[in-house]
Amino acid sequence: MSASRSNKATMPSDISDHKPFFDRFATAASNFASKAWFFAACLALVLIWAPSVFLFPSIDTWQLVINTATTIVTFLLVALLQNTQARNDDAAQHKLNALAAGLAALMGELSNEYPALASEREELIDAVGLEDRESSE
Repeated sequence: MSASRSNKATMPSDISDHKPFFDRFATAASNFASKAWFFAACLALVLIWAPSVFLFPSIDTWQLVINTATTIVTFLLVALLQNTQARNDDAAQHKLNALAAGLAALMGELSNEYPALASEREELIDAVGLEDRESSE
């Protein structure tokens, strides 16, 4: 059974290995932006920009240059990093649900010997998929 990144996937093996182009791009951008040299390049940009005040006709133009550049980069990185973070959260949730489902199955097997496990198993089963039922309010 192969449910490609749908909410119906219950086990990690149900998730397809195929990632759309945007997801692959967002992952690459996240990896790129998480390196120390990327931070160093951003710092170098600011250090190069700061003394360039003498190259611009007004202080407003000088500030506009760095504000525009940093705003554009920030806007794009936030969108890309949000995609990566959401996919990581989904993957972690699928793993937790798979572990809970496996534990519930084991508890079901042991509930004949240990009757108290039956009610605990029901609570665990109810918890699987809870993230889809919870409200943010």
